[in-house]
Amino acid sequence: MKNNKRIINHYSKWKYVFLIVTVVILGLSAIPTWYGEQPSIQLTMAHPNEAISSVAKMAGYLKEKNIDVDKITQKGEKTTLIFNNENDQTLARQALDPLVGKKDTITYSFVSVAPQWLTDMGFAPIKLGLDLRGGVQFLLNVDVDKAFSEQRDTMVDDIRDMLSKSSVYGVRFKNDTAVGFDVTSNDSSALNKVQNYIQSNYSGWSVKHYSDKLTVVPTKSNREEFQNATVTQNLKIMRDRIEQLGITEALVQRQGANKILIDLPGVQDPTKAKKIIGATASLAFHEVIPSTQSITADDIVLKNNEGQNVVLNRRPVLTGEHIINARANVDKMGMAEVDISLDHAGGKLMSQFSGTHIGKPMATVYREYQTNAKGQTERKERVISVATIQSKLGSQFRITGAGSLQQAQQLALLLRAGSLTAPVTIVAEQTIGASLGAENIHNGFAALALGMGLTLTFMALWYRRLGWVADVALLINMVSLIGLIALLPGAVLTLPGIAGLVLTVGMAVDTNVLIFERIRDKLREGRSLAQAIDQGFSTAFATILDANVTTMITAVILYSIGNGPIAGFAMTLGLGLLTSMFTGVFASRAIINLVWGRDGRRGLKV
Repeated sequence: MKNNKRIINHYSKWKYVFLIVTVVILGLSAIPTWYGEQPSIQLTMAHPNEAISSVAKMAGYLKEKNIDVDKITQKGEKTTLIFNNENDQTLARQALDPLVGKKDTITYSFVSVAPQWLTDMGFAPIKLGLDLRGGVQFLLNVDVDKAFSEQRDTMVDDIRDMLSKSSVYGVRFKNDTAVGFDVTSNDSSALNKVQNYIQSNYSGWSVKHYSDKLTVVPTKSNREEFQNATVTQNLKIMRDRIEQLGITEALVQRQGANKILIDLPGVQDPTKAKKIIGATASLAFHEVIPSTQSITADDIVLKNNEGQNVVLNRRPVLTGEHIINARANVDKMGMAEVDISLDHAGGKLMSQFSGTHIGKPMATVYREYQTNAKGQTERKERVISVATIQSKLGSQFRITGAGSLQQAQQLALLLRAGSLTAPVTIVAEQTIGASLGAENIHNGFAALALGMGLTLTFMALWYRRLGWVADVALLINMVSLIGLIALLPGAVLTLPGIAGLVLTVGMAVDTNVLIFERIRDKLREGRSLAQAIDQGFSTAFATILDANVTTMITAVILYSIGNGPIAGFAMTLGLGLLTSMFTGVFASRAIINLVWGRDGRRGLKV
């Protein structure tokens, strides 16, 4: 006869090994957060600088500026300066800026003060959000319609070229406010030719043919696709620009249909960041039309730096999207210049154009967007230089006329980070001081400590022996949760996230409450302690799983559609559910099994 008896309240050895290894790893990950961080500056020198070539010289230089440095370390070309506060960090950055060359890099950062062996193992403190670290937050609006209007203008230029080559005249174009346009003509064959051209080359645009005009508008799917692509590209460019600023812990994310939210933790002076983030500068290169020729519809007239008119071909030779690198420099005459490097496609375009226009002038046009008095975005353009092409150009050349060296450096930074595909405007700005961030941390963790203290006391008094198990499981849960947040790449702890930690305390204990009440019920029914423990965990598990799954669904939805504080709360809530299940069911059961789960009789069977 088959023996169906089983050993109750027993875990295999591998389960204990898995539990111990998991808790140890998460515990080690949580330790750096306990030690905290200090503000620092990372300085990488491409070439030796005699003024700050050693730790002693750098410390002496900063001491002359009355700047306190807690520690300076050098490893090869990289120097790390650690400070006690963000104010000294900012002052040191300003003091070191004049000594940094164009190929050197200097970045803000925060370094862990935990033991070095933890850092060597790859463990780091939890990244703090803007409300805890302090810093600046910008909300940007992406003017997608303006970018779409420029795409429409390019399309109209293409149609004009087609009609000109076909010797078709008498066709007029009229733009409307809905980024569409009308084509009018008394010649129905000309309208048919335009309609066929649009349908063959621009599938994202719909054409309605009336008696004497065509109404051309983008399709809904084209608008949506263009909007998503534009905002996504602007997100990438914003991240590149912030990286150029040397801010390593910035958060750049999309908010809504056409807005971008930027958090710059640790930045207390938003002036420079605001100039770079809100700037929309780009370059374009145009053929110059000789003054002896009459101005046509294919030409535009722009002012140069001296206020004189320059006639250009409307269609640029190439635009800033082909620029992959730009560096400010000074020429032999002491004038600021920008060295430009193009991608393969841009180099090919420039080579083809310059090869056929040797001895002819080419203009460099500076473009930027500004908001007028009515709140509308307008594109401003001016010619910053006109140069005669002396020889065939390639992927590398230089331009002048950008202004002072500082202006040339800012233009080079923008060109390196990329030209925005749509203009942006800063619609909201918020600065949170470092002291307020520290106060938020103190108050948040004080609330967490108070909640945990009261919960631990209640469980120990109410459930006595089993309550102590719950207390141990709760402490393991909190350490595991902090360690898990620190391990996850991209995870950021915010003030609402601390609220999620406090809520996790209650939810973790709730798991134990359900189990312990089931155990009490079974003891009242006359079961032995071993049987009560086994059946208490078994009967409570389904209820615990249902409650946690439904809450997890809510957390996932909040994280998916929420931004900023909502996402921070949802993240800690979701991770807290996972650790609560792990410690409340698995760890608690392991402790109870080891201590008194067998009811004093080894190998009890039922």
